[in-house]
Parts: sequence; structure tokens; C-alpha cells
Amino acid sequence: MKGILCTLLLSLWVMTGCSHNSEKTEMPLEMPTDFNFMVSFGYGDVTKNVIDTYMGTVTKDLIIKGSETANIIFTTDELREIYDKMKAIDIMGPKELSKEGSCFKTPSNEDKWKITVDGETKTFSWTDQNCGMTEDANQLLELRIYIQHMVEGTEAYKSLPEAEGGYD
Repeated sequence: MKGILCTLLLSLWVMTGCSHNSEKTEMPLEMPTDFNFMVSFGYGDVTKNVIDTYMGTVTKDLIIKGSETANIIFTTDELREIYDKMKAIDIMGPKELSKEGSCFKTPSNEDKWKITVDGETKTFSWTDQNCGMTEDANQLLELRIYIQHMVEGTEAYKSLPEAEGGYD
């Protein structure tokens, strides 16, 4: 009888453990060697600003003058800071990125992301065209602004021409 009870309890424990669907996706504690990301951002379909560690480039939207690209390499410490911020917001986990709104904003902001961590690549995007943003989209915006400020401080970015014009 004890054997049957132990087998039943063990089976129940295994089934419960295997069927557990965690909302959080664990990223490795240490930044993996394949860690890379690309974020493109801008207004609506005009996402000419790109920060791309896969290619080692940054592209700046010059509005009426097109765009210009420069080579940029993050230091290991900078990449580790970015990785830690991504880990803190569980960037590889499920995201709620769209929010229904009562209006349609134009131009609207849009960010597109591609991230590789430990052999897994994830792509996603968010927009504020419906006049509202989810908490996940706000976290991604804060992360992108953080990375953008880091890039804007580099000599490579400072050497790019100034943008001319604007978006309506």
C-alpha cells in the first residue's frame, strides 16, 4: 500500500512540476557570448533610427536628409549593463505590448526589437498609436531611451550629421 501511495504521490509531483507554466523566462545570470540586440525606432513606419549590435552599427534618422550609419562597438561593461536591465524586465518572457485606446495618434512612436540570448532569438514591436501604452511597452521605451543615451554619448554617433526637418 505504501508503494502505491508513494508512486501516486511521485506521479502527481512530476505531473505538477512538468505542467507548471512559469510566466518568467529565466535568462542566464551571466551574459552569454551570443547576446546581441537590434532596436529600430521612430515615428510610425519611419523607423530609421537603429542600434544594432549584430552588425556593430548605429543608424541615425536625418529626416529630410535620409539616414546615416556609423560603426559602434559597446564595451563589455556597457553590454553587461544593458543585459542586466533586460534581465530585470524579463525581456525574453511574455509581453503585453498592445493596448486598445479611444483615439488614434499620428504620428505615433514605434519600436521594433530583435534580441538573442543563449541561443534563443525573440522579435517584437510596440506602438503608442492608440494613445496608451502597457507597462511592458513603457519598460521597453525606458530601456531603449537608456541605450539611446548611451549611444548618443559616443564619438561615432556625435560624428553623424544633424537631422533636418521634422515629422508632423
